[in-house]
Amino acid sequence: MLEIIAVVLGLANIILLVRRSLWNYPFGIAMVSLYAFIFFEQKLYSDALLQIFFLALNIYGWLNWSRTRTQAGVPVRWLGPRGFLIWAGAGIAASLAWGLLMHRQTDAAAPFWDASVAMLSVLAQLLLARRYIDNWVWWIIVDCLAIPLYWSKGLHLTAGLYAIFLALSTAGLIEWVRARRSLAAGA
Repeated sequence: MLEIIAVVLGLANIILLVRRSLWNYPFGIAMVSLYAFIFFEQKLYSDALLQIFFLALNIYGWLNWSRTRTQAGVPVRWLGPRGFLIWAGAGIAASLAWGLLMHRQTDAAAPFWDASVAMLSVLAQLLLARRYIDNWVWWIIVDCLAIPLYWSKGLHLTAGLYAIFLALSTAGLIEWVRARRSLAAGA
């Protein structure tokens, strides 16, 4: 039952994110709170800890977005090639380091796979909170990693949710690119 509620909250969260709505954050906060318990029970410790971090990032994002909101919505921007490469390098390094730590220090079910989902999610969430369009590229990568991981752990509803997230992340990328072009055309 907890997983079903988390899935519904997650869908609402992402749909509102695609629309650049500030109201995505209450749904995100509720979702990550539930998933912290769900992932801990499945020994996906990286993902469980990630939810606690997401709680803090959701609060940060809510504050950041509320300060930058306009009548046209929340303005978005690109990282640029150099910024993208820096963030990508940091995400890959963090995934490897965290995976090694989980492998050596815990009984994690899939330490490197789980770590990649967790660390790249951190990267994507930070970019999202800072309103970078590139966040959607990273969410697409995360979704492609998470779907088979969660399916393999018997979290079929969560794997299904991430399949929907994949479609919504693609829609989010398209929508945010359009919003950026509209902003640039109006400037």
